[in-house]
Amino acid sequence: MSDEQGLDRVRRAVYRPVGRANALENTVSRIVQTIRIGVVAPGEALPPERSLAELYGVSRDTVREAIRELADTGWLVPRRGRYGGTFVADPPPRPETPASVDPTELDDTLGMRQLLEPGAARAAALRTMTADERDALWQRHTAASDASLDQYRRLDSLFHLAIAEAAGIPSLVPLVADSRARVNTWLDAFPLLPRAIEHSQEQHERIVSAILAGRADEADAAMRDHLAASEALMRGFLS
Repeated sequence: MSDEQGLDRVRRAVYRPVGRANALENTVSRIVQTIRIGVVAPGEALPPERSLAELYGVSRDTVREAIRELADTGWLVPRRGRYGGTFVADPPPRPETPASVDPTELDDTLGMRQLLEPGAARAAALRTMTADERDALWQRHTAASDASLDQYRRLDSLFHLAIAEAAGIPSLVPLVADSRARVNTWLDAFPLLPRAIEHSQEQHERIVSAILAGRADEADAAMRDHLAASEALMRGFLS
């Protein structure tokens, strides 16, 4: 499986039908999720309205209204003409100060993350991956390692989603995507710290190396250490 094929499966995880109740709100939420986890990068175009309506299982009017709402709040930029479409704002809006966080919601999200992502790393290490799958995972790691500050969060998110994909459990990917989108809401509330990023990259390499070597316990433990460091930063800025 190529890196692009892996990303296609991540796209399918976020471009899936929304609930019929509160269709507008759910569509807005799902579009924001694709932006927060980096499936569509700043400056890139969303799929056409007709495609989004089919993917989300809603009407084109609902998609059009969701796009209008997000354009009004600075998330999307509609453009007309031959090369028109709906583009992600570059840069997307970010809060100037840390958002007010419900401690119960924070505990719930971080607790779920501690269940999902170490399990994904363990499952990936226990799989016999093809050469293409191994290459795709390593490429996601190197892309995050080489990322500029303005691209880091997006490529870091795609790295974590690549591990979920490597686990070989299709239903796990949308769960990790949902969790990551919620986490990114809080990560975006405070600045990137270069030394913390350097430490994160070292942890990424330990995780990937353990997965590719088939060392499941080590992959699990390395992911837990990585998430603990991220959690410490979030609690420090948000509590």
